[in-house]
Order: sequence, then structure tokens, then C-alpha cells
Amino acid sequence: MALALGMTGQAFAAPVVLPGDERSRIEARARLEALRLNLQSYPSATTVLRVWCEDYGLAPEPRIRAIPVIGVDKPLRPEDRVALGAAPDEEVRYRRVQLACGERVLSEADNWYRPGQLTPEMIQALETTDTPFGAVVAPLRFTRRTLSSRLMFQPMADPPRRLFRRPAPNAPLIVPPHVLEHRAVLLKPDGTPFSLVVENYTGEVLAGQLRPDAEALAEDPAPAADAEARDAEAVE
Repeated sequence: MALALGMTGQAFAAPVVLPGDERSRIEARARLEALRLNLQSYPSATTVLRVWCEDYGLAPEPRIRAIPVIGVDKPLRPEDRVALGAAPDEEVRYRRVQLACGERVLSEADNWYRPGQLTPEMIQALETTDTPFGAVVAPLRFTRRTLSSRLMFQPMADPPRRLFRRPAPNAPLIVPPHVLEHRAVLLKPDGTPFSLVVENYTGEVLAGQLRPDAEALAEDPAPAADAEARDAEAVE
């Protein structure tokens, strides 16, 4: 069952529903904190999501694709233009996509970037393919500086209570459409910013079950680093 969209883009699936017991709530909160930590630790959100998709078995093939959302435009705020390092009269382009793994939309991302800091080949790939931004610009060997990170879902909080009615013990936990907002700037090796992203991660990041062999992978950054190298090779 899916919800229809007004603009181009993939429809959201029905809400993710988790068990409402205390252990399940703790696990959900731990997963959100792990995702937030990974986004702060690695330069490419695309790579983080691909490893996440594989670890939790969210799709038969852990490939992240960018689904363009057409017909949406958001002006860049003056303070964000400063963070992006763009001059007042410099061209800044806007791109909105859904990042999906299989049929699951894991993130909705707003991206403002400076085309003058990218190669013509990168710009063409952004405009004509479903390759995520992080994979396209991987040859720049960029880093990521987090501006803010905000949880939009508190699994440990009590469910909303209706007047004169207490929630049933261990009632199912319905995950909202968005659970985490992450704002960051992407930087070249010399410190030049070229992209500002606002990523809203969906409840789908809490779906699936952790692979038995994925716990060691979460403690070892080498697999994610190897994945970033593969992303760079794929677009060079």
C-alpha cells in the first residue's frame, strides 16, 4: 500500500510500525543515534545509506539511487549562502531528490550547490542521471561538516494520550514519516565549500533487521571507507 505524490518522486510506503515494548523502543533510539553518528563521521551520506541498507536487508541489492523531485524550488537563505561560501551574485543551483534503496525511500534531500566548483561532467551527471550527489562528486575527495542534527522522533517518549484514555501497554509504535534532519556543508580538500544539504531521513531507516555479521562492521570504519573508494571509482 503506498501514498500518492503530487510531484514526481517515489511514493512513500505505509508507515513503519514497530513493537511498542521497552526493548524495541531502546533499539529504535539506538539505531537513530547510530545513523546520526555515521552521518557525522563519514563524508558521503550515499555511502552511509548504502551500508545501512545492506546491514538491515532493506533491499535485495543495496544500491542507492536518487529520484529527482521536479517542480519544487527553495530559495537559499542569506545565512546559508554565507555557509556555502557563495558570493551574492554567484549562481547556486538547487536539486531535490529522494534517496531510495530498492522500493524504500530512506531520505529526502535538498541540495544547493555551486556549479562553478564542479566539472562539466559532474554537472551533466547531476542533470541527466539518477546517480546520488555524493557519488557524482566523489572524485573531489570531499569532506563533510555537520551544521546541525535533529531527532524528529523520540521512540522512548510515551505515545500521545487521548482525553480520559491511557494508551494500551506495549501498543504498537507507529514511526512518523521523518525521524532525523541533518544539515551539512561539503568541502573540497582545500576547505572550499561547494554544497549545502538538508537531509530528512524517513521512518524506513528503522525497517528491517540487523544482519548477524553487521555488528562488527558497525565498529570497523574500514568497510565504509572501502565503499567510498568504490563510489569514486564508479564515476571517474
